Amino acid sequence: MTYSCNNEKSAENTDIINQAFLKNVKTEKVVLSHQKKELILTGRVECNPDKVIGYVPLISGIVHKTYFSLGDKVRKGQPLLDIRSTELSALQAEKLSLEAEEKLVERELRAAQTMFDDNLLSEMELLGAKRDLQHIRAELGRINSDMNLFGTDQGNGIFTIHAPMSGYIVHKRAAVGSMISPESDEVFTIADLSTVWVNANVYASDLLFVREGMNVEMTTFSYPDKIFYGKINFLSKVFDPEERVLKARIVMDNSDLKLIPEMSMLVKLKDQTAQKLMAIPSDALIFDDNRYFVVIEKSHGNFEIREVVLQGHNNKISYISSGLSEGENVVIANQLLIYSELKELCINLSKI
Repeated sequence: MTYSCNNEKSAENTDIINQAFLKNVKTEKVVLSHQKKELILTGRVECNPDKVIGYVPLISGIVHKTYFSLGDKVRKGQPLLDIRSTELSALQAEKLSLEAEEKLVERELRAAQTMFDDNLLSEMELLGAKRDLQHIRAELGRINSDMNLFGTDQGNGIFTIHAPMSGYIVHKRAAVGSMISPESDEVFTIADLSTVWVNANVYASDLLFVREGMNVEMTTFSYPDKIFYGKINFLSKVFDPEERVLKARIVMDNSDLKLIPEMSMLVKLKDQTAQKLMAIPSDALIFDDNRYFVVIEKSHGNFEIREVVLQGHNNKISYISSGLSEGENVVIANQLLIYSELKELCINLSKI
């Protein structure tokens, strides 16, 4: 509405405006535009769980030697850890015993075969010797399978654990001399960091704005001048019980390895509404008495104070739901001086 001094006269005047002053007055036209919204969420880089393997030992033992450090790049099959275990020592002893027995039974079988060929041994006795060898070899196969689950047998109760996949060591708690067991935490974790997830925190108040498929821009303090572009691939339907937020997942290519797990990110989302509103530069707004006003130049040197209803901001643009019409000229420079003069004039006129 027009800022009125009384019910009949509006706060319009040209005489109070100095002509030299008018040269420094700048205006911009009101435009009809879709309201653009912007939301900034906090997020964190995390490993892609489909490309992470953590090693938990299947037996108890002591770390004998390590071949890696936190952050190292490793290849699949590369030795990472030697473990000494009394449980493995017992398996190794049983294996050695069975191997010795296998050699003995093999000699006995060869002798039985010779005696059978000379008709000195029955077929039943020959088959019994063959069954004995088959039984021993089956036991050896079982033990070898069991031992392969634990790692590569190095003898003397020591087994070597190899990298189950290629990637980077993102977690390590193995130190020489430390005790490990099936009940302990992961001894090490390997992650393929060629792709990572950025999980952004979405609060309940932001749900109407955030949706799957939205493009996002991300920044981090580690690279202040770089913008990472992505989109929301998945929006959780369940609140995180600890943080009381929904997680918006952004899957990012990380072939250059700039994004590191646990790195904090700022995630910016932009959108526009279907409704069109009057858009003006935010500099034109004047906040006074808990209300918003603008100064309108109706014609050269002819100004008017107008109260407006603010709908929202985006960057340096403000969206007005009422009080302005498309094409009107709002003052964006020296508007405060004009506003003060017109308001003072209005107060003085009200006293007459």
